Amino acid sequence: MSGATLKPLPLTRERFLPFGDVIEASGTQREPMNAARFERFDDLCGVDVGADGRVCISVARCRTATKLPYRFDVVERHPLGSQAFVPLAPARFMVVVAPAGESVEVADLKAFVTNGRQGVNYHRGTWHMPLIAFEAGQEFLVIDRAGGLPNCDEHALDESVLLLES
Repeated sequence: MSGATLKPLPLTRERFLPFGDVIEASGTQREPMNAARFERFDDLCGVDVGADGRVCISVARCRTATKLPYRFDVVERHPLGSQAFVPLAPARFMVVVAPAGESVEVADLKAFVTNGRQGVNYHRGTWHMPLIAFEAGQEFLVIDRAGGLPNCDEHALDESVLLLES
């Protein structure tokens, strides 16, 4: 495998729109709650579970930190529903995505780095690199589809990709 390189761009709603939603409490409609002691930011992403699925909320904890540069050669997608990752404490992380389709080419990959307070919600079928974190113990709230049918396809890339520091 020869290898391509990817340098991530800062994650913004506009850049990520073809692949999913950015989950963050900024620039959105705010509503007071609990006698106005809190602000509530509603409807930050569309949770898609399909006709036969149900919402599944989980926590994922990083056991092994990732160091950059990081080489990968597999992406995955969830054909039956969306999948969201929201850091439970401020922490920067990177995502690599490609448009939904039957397969993915290395040239279609885009990389983004969060600002440490953003989460992402991958649309149904969006190809993405498996989750990585830069610190052991880092935790993410995971919101995705549960149901009787398998909902994860993996695709081996034709060449490896080296993810660089932003």
